[in-house]
Amino acid sequence: MFFSYFLLLFGLAGAVAGGWFALNIRGAAAAYEAYSAKNTELRAHAAGRLDVTPNVWTAKVARILGTIVGLCGAVLVLAAIALILEGTA
Repeated sequence: MFFSYFLLLFGLAGAVAGGWFALNIRGAAAAYEAYSAKNTELRAHAAGRLDVTPNVWTAKVARILGTIVGLCGAVLVLAAIALILEGTA
């Protein structure tokens, strides 16, 4: 029984966090893109590189990864519900 609640807890967390980025709620993906760009620039300056550094983390990448995490979380929630209804876990 503990395992199914464990799956349910982490599945819900994954579905909510993934959905937050996938749907770009309150600009989460765009804000993370700006944070990543600033962090990349600061790390380059700390390393002594003063040229323009490419930012590989875009809002599109964040939304795609958020979709994947959200879907995996939904699968975990469905597995937990199936285990709870079956009564074996």
